[in-house]
Amino acid sequence: MATLFKADPAFDAGSVIACDWSLCQVRLQDDARFPWLILIPRRADLREIEDLTTAERAALMEEIVRAGDIVRALGDAADRPVAKLNVAALGNVTAQLHVHVVGRRPDDGLWPDPVWGRGAAVHYGASALQAAVSRARLATAG
Repeated sequence: MATLFKADPAFDAGSVIACDWSLCQVRLQDDARFPWLILIPRRADLREIEDLTTAERAALMEEIVRAGDIVRALGDAADRPVAKLNVAALGNVTAQLHVHVVGRRPDDGLWPDPVWGRGAAVHYGASALQAAVSRARLATAG
């Protein structure tokens, strides 16, 4: 019997589910400093990209590009256009395979350094978080 997909509970502490795509669960990182999505392939027991099939790796790349478009739209909606996308599958803290797609700007406060482990997250607040999730969902549908 196959093990069912379940996102590591650690994701709940810093992100919220925006939607599901063909391969990935899409989560919005609760850090208003950056437009930031996390893609988690909805397959059980994955740690590395190489654990995906060839077709799933191709699908992941397409979903990363799609997430990049949404991250740019989130930046535009906040009047903070994205200058550069950072894409990474780190997994040093949470080993479950996931990919971060983060919008960066030269004036974002951490530029040009990486965002991981740098400063405390600035949480959106309930209504702003819901608005950002709604924007991400609308961008997904569009």
